[in-house]
Amino acid sequence: MTVVWGAALAAGLLLTLSPWLWPAGSPRREGMTPGRVARLLESAGLPRVSPTSVAVVSAVCGIVAAATAWLITQVAPLSMVAAAAGVAAPYAWLRARRSRLLRARRGLWPDVCDLLIASVRAGMSLADAVASLGESAPAPLRPAFAAFARDVAASGHFDSSAARLKSALADPTADRIVETLRMARQVGGTELTPVLRALATSVRADTALRAEVESRQSWIRGAAVLGVVAPWVILALLAIRPEGARAYGSPEGVALILAGAAISFIAYRVMLRLGRLPEPRRWFV
Repeated sequence: MTVVWGAALAAGLLLTLSPWLWPAGSPRREGMTPGRVARLLESAGLPRVSPTSVAVVSAVCGIVAAATAWLITQVAPLSMVAAAAGVAAPYAWLRARRSRLLRARRGLWPDVCDLLIASVRAGMSLADAVASLGESAPAPLRPAFAAFARDVAASGHFDSSAARLKSALADPTADRIVETLRMARQVGGTELTPVLRALATSVRADTALRAEVESRQSWIRGAAVLGVVAPWVILALLAIRPEGARAYGSPEGVALILAGAAISFIAYRVMLRLGRLPEPRRWFV
């Protein structure tokens, strides 16, 4: 128990000193190449959050989960499992948030293409057509396009503003649309409207197909979550009793808990793999 409270004190001191240890505008942070966590934060709609903050929150969640499990059950292996679950919880939440955003935005891109087609056919320049989406685009997408309008008005450089727009949207379909617009601006031509119309048709068909398949396979994720959580809830209830705590604190109990954790993790990952649809990758990052 002394180790748990010492770790909690160390985490508190680390959080207190973090503004001085990792200032927001430090050159080291600005020069970092975006890693997997940074890309996850961008696609989850949290580009201003640093990967270091996520790591600190993850460590704190693990410590709190371990301390809570220890106070309730007094079983060290359960505290270890709770700590692992607490560490993974922020990343799982970010992935779930990313999936929700992608699903919500997937059905909005055809409307964006239609608005761009209407603006281009009305005689607007590409920069003005994209900037006008800050007012006419679907509500969840307006802030990113409004930021593009301010950026291009300040800099007057379409390519750099479009690159920042891609980073703000962090969506594969948005990458395709923006790269199509950049190519049309660079080489010109009259094929922009047919290309956008074909892209809108393709995205609509893909969205309808994905919605149908996800609705049929949603039971797989529910079964995976239920199959993983239910045994551990029962185990925690049994460990609350003194005789249960003694049994699971024995070497045989420790081996059982660790083996059960490994099997639960593998089974959960296998079920998710079987029920997961391949997501389009961002090729134009």
